[in-house]
Amino acid sequence: MPRDPRYDILFEPIRIGPVTAPNRFYQAPHCNGMGRLFPDSMIAMRGMKAEGGWGIVATEQCDFHPTGDVQPFTETRLWGDMDVPYLAGMVNEVHKHGSLAAIELVHNGHDTGNIYSREVPIGPMHRPVTWLDHPVQARAMDLTDIRAYRRWHRNAALRARKAGFDIVVVYAGHDGTMPSHFLSRRHNQRGDEYGGSLENRLRLYRELLEDTLDAVGDTMGVVARFAVDEMMGPDGLEWENEGRDAIEMMAEMPDMWDVNVADWSNDSKTSRFAPEGYQEDYIAFVKQVSSKPVATVGRYTSPDTMVSAIKRGLVDMICAARPSIADPFLPKKIEEGRVDDIRECIGCNICAAWNNISAPIRCTQNPTMGEEWRKGWHPEQIKAKGSDSHVLVVGAGPAGLEAAHQLGKRGYRVTLAEAGTQAGGRVSRESALPNLNAWARVRDYRLGQIAPMVNVDLYLNSELSAQDVLEFGADHVALATGSTWRRDGVGRHVRAPIPGAEFPRALSPDDIMDGKRPKMGPVVVFDDDHYYMGSMMADLLAGEGYQVTLVTPGLCVSSWTEHTLEQEHIEKRLVGLGVEILPRHSVVALGAGDVELVNLVTGEKLKRPGDLVPVTMRLPNDVLYSPLMEDPARLQDAGIKSVRRIGDCYGPATIAAAVYEGHRYARELDTKVDPDGVPFKTVKYDLELGG
Repeated sequence: MPRDPRYDILFEPIRIGPVTAPNRFYQAPHCNGMGRLFPDSMIAMRGMKAEGGWGIVATEQCDFHPTGDVQPFTETRLWGDMDVPYLAGMVNEVHKHGSLAAIELVHNGHDTGNIYSREVPIGPMHRPVTWLDHPVQARAMDLTDIRAYRRWHRNAALRARKAGFDIVVVYAGHDGTMPSHFLSRRHNQRGDEYGGSLENRLRLYRELLEDTLDAVGDTMGVVARFAVDEMMGPDGLEWENEGRDAIEMMAEMPDMWDVNVADWSNDSKTSRFAPEGYQEDYIAFVKQVSSKPVATVGRYTSPDTMVSAIKRGLVDMICAARPSIADPFLPKKIEEGRVDDIRECIGCNICAAWNNISAPIRCTQNPTMGEEWRKGWHPEQIKAKGSDSHVLVVGAGPAGLEAAHQLGKRGYRVTLAEAGTQAGGRVSRESALPNLNAWARVRDYRLGQIAPMVNVDLYLNSELSAQDVLEFGADHVALATGSTWRRDGVGRHVRAPIPGAEFPRALSPDDIMDGKRPKMGPVVVFDDDHYYMGSMMADLLAGEGYQVTLVTPGLCVSSWTEHTLEQEHIEKRLVGLGVEILPRHSVVALGAGDVELVNLVTGEKLKRPGDLVPVTMRLPNDVLYSPLMEDPARLQDAGIKSVRRIGDCYGPATIAAAVYEGHRYARELDTKVDPDGVPFKTVKYDLELGG
């Protein structure tokens, strides 16, 4: 199908200093939890982006000196020539598909504890280290240290050229880099030429740009990645004053501006808290003061929004991290007239979370992310069917939909049976919660892909018994029947049912999503899940007029969402809704009209009036499994070769995990899998063992 001419502008080349990008798609530097620790995986992942049409493919942040050691985070590294080969491997994969390779050089200053290198951290001032609250302090850099720092950065740029990179990104953003620390008034109260006025505080960044241009600017593009607003009001950088002034002072220096907001939790806001393109208001001035190309992020997923941003004169390039993770082939699909095939990012930040826990990146929409090398999974390609089997998938939630979609692509005959009135399972239910509507994309993308497949049939209102399954005539059966939230409070902290926690005094999240409600008035939400659902229940009920107390054994509300960069946003929203938050508390019992609580630190007992909404754990809906498996002879007589549970029916977890399990099932059907083996590639070492 030919490309829609409305999108032609997205495929125009653009000059960035001495190099030319083939189109307007720039895969922004993004962390991925692989980096130097799993370089083969990182290389394959970046290569996939280039294959998918991203004109520029960048590394994540690449620390360039042992005084900026980011352990335990698994970023890339360029401390010396020993780090050049694996980075050159990434460059080769990117160049193979005609894209430019960019490297983002970074020193995280007083953020890093240097727990691997054991070097004393450095920064503009004597300050405690911020990341992970290490009991270590950074020492203030003197002028000799600053000269050394500039030298290290210059040497890293030269090594990047040796590795074959086309672009160097000089990074001063997200309140997490040495130049941003020098720029910030709250971090920098120096009395020398690097402190005081904006010009002085900006001096180090200007020098880094000058040094880089001098070292490699004849052959490599030099991009300034710069946060123009810290979204802290007058306590931080604001685009209306110092942010704009800083850009104006350096307007023509770099070959391109990559501008955003800080810190990372603001730059990568989830869809729950920010719409597509929300950074435009902050960066709109940049093209007014600089003639150089401008790029920005904003979770752009719609080609119409991309074109609009360019034609309105806001940017010259579309910069994207999360959308490139959800669909590495987004540019190709636009170019080939397949816009409806784009897997749009849902803005859940599972990708950020896995990096923040120092694990290889994952994605809710794209189950192949991080598996390109170790499992050989391609986001757009899957091998043809291994037999003429008919597969029955029971349950059209995220696991069932993904399984049916991929089995259909392989060429199997698939019947997808859903007991409910609509497909989507938990995705449909949860996307109806406040501000989670983008999550429906998980359902809608897969339904859109399945719809034209003549070999896949979807039946709603089709609850099946074990006998129905046996009589259906399928060769293989996948049970994707989901899970159900407990009402009794059992979970991480509470190991036995809470006395009195029974319907109607206790309502689970499923009850709430089904439309059931406590008696109007006060209500206690007990969050022992620590992810988003507890805060969602509080948000929903407070918005409906309930007086909500959120009780959690955790140190703060929704503590796990610190990994998805949402915790502060969630807490601020709940406080704004008047929700009382009681951390380090648990539920003891439901009394007559009240909920008995306990302070887990002091042991003090207290009460709150109202009913209880426990958000603790889920149980698999696997009632079909046992009756099917208890008599192997019946399965054989029915012609059923395999029965497998997938998704929440097998092990309740994230939506991303459910999609992955559905995808994995489709990949592994009719494939020999060693039940005792490691189910993915690992790096092999040839060692001669002594006797």
